[in-house]
Amino acid sequence: MSTSRGGFSSRLGFILAAAGSAVGLGNIWGFPTQTATNGGAAFVLVYLVLAFCLAYPAFMAELLIGRYGQANAVTSMQKMSRTQWQKHFAFIVGFGGIVCAALILSFYGILAGWMMSFAIEPVTSLLGFNQGSTWLTSQSIARNLIFTALFMLLTISIIRKGVEEGIEKWSKRLMPMLIGLLILLIIYVFTLEGAAEGFSAYLNPDISRVFEPGLLISALGQAFFSLSLGTSVMIIYGSYISKKENLVSLGAQVTLIDVSIAFLAGLLIIPSMYVAQSQGVAIFSDDGSLISGPNLVFDVLPTLFDGMGAIGLFVGFGFFVLMSIAALTSSISMLEGPVSFAVERHDVDRKKATTYVGLGIFALSALIVLNFDLLFGLVIAISTVYGQPMIAMLCCVFVGWIWHRSDILEEIKQGNDTVQDTLFWKIWPWYTKFVCPSAIAIVFWHSL
Repeated sequence: MSTSRGGFSSRLGFILAAAGSAVGLGNIWGFPTQTATNGGAAFVLVYLVLAFCLAYPAFMAELLIGRYGQANAVTSMQKMSRTQWQKHFAFIVGFGGIVCAALILSFYGILAGWMMSFAIEPVTSLLGFNQGSTWLTSQSIARNLIFTALFMLLTISIIRKGVEEGIEKWSKRLMPMLIGLLILLIIYVFTLEGAAEGFSAYLNPDISRVFEPGLLISALGQAFFSLSLGTSVMIIYGSYISKKENLVSLGAQVTLIDVSIAFLAGLLIIPSMYVAQSQGVAIFSDDGSLISGPNLVFDVLPTLFDGMGAIGLFVGFGFFVLMSIAALTSSISMLEGPVSFAVERHDVDRKKATTYVGLGIFALSALIVLNFDLLFGLVIAISTVYGQPMIAMLCCVFVGWIWHRSDILEEIKQGNDTVQDTLFWKIWPWYTKFVCPSAIAIVFWHSL
């Protein structure tokens, strides 16, 4: 591995960084919201199946591309190409993932800014700054621009420091904090009236709903979004992994951590909804649909925290700090994709590239803020509902149909020299070649 590129200094460093990328608002904000919208436990069951049967094989494909290429997404995929049309195809797929990452970060920064403003609100309330508290929790262009800018500055400052001193060091700090806060909040919510009903709704699936097209599409999109697939992120992270590491076990560990934290997030949010409902807050409409939808954590949970009295200020502070940390662990990975492309393809200094790319994405965020009703939902749909599954599917096509099987085996054997005798190698190559692209394409087609 080239020392100029940097890399993860340890196995734990990669696991926490990759898990940090995977564990973000997609898990703690998106997953519980999707669960509540799509039948509770039925969605959880489908999500778990798709995460391991489709997302994990695609995740492995992206890690392998990156470690083989030892470069950004475009260069890594072009190294696998043997003909000119393959190189053009590699550029389209690799650059498409980079664009997808930039689009996600543009709306992600806005959401993360909301989390930061809601995290500060309990402090201003405790100090008696009621007008400031109202401003922090009310939608306004000024608030959105200020906090989006603050969040992007945090992200830029970490990425400017590189892989080991930036991404790895901060992932090691933030991920334990995130998991600890999540568990403490779950324990507290479970002591409240109404939590048991929410627990039951979360864990008892209605099997009749698991084949609903809308539920399948949502679950697949959630699985790909939460694992950062189709964004070039896992390709670039894979390029920073030592050749001595066992990629099969690494990929499985990251997938397991991601799914586990999504599951834990559901254990916090869904029971919290029913606790709020027991306190008189309207959660579901008469037809059983979720009232707040994507605004669940901003509408329902603050009301819940208010009903707790003085302790609610501290619980609310802890929850939104948790959300802010989750957002930051993902945003640093999404910025790294475009930055690595600028550094390696155009020979731009890392600090300059990070600043310019970060400011460019913030400009896009500002455009969304100024045209919120028109652009916010559109950018989310383009990048997460359509872009990510499509790019991830094409990565599977690339590994399955363009990259030679013998070359793939040689790459996996580095760090796992007996892999050809394992169940993984007997299943994964043909599974990635036929099953993953076909299944993703079918679900994608239904979504259209």
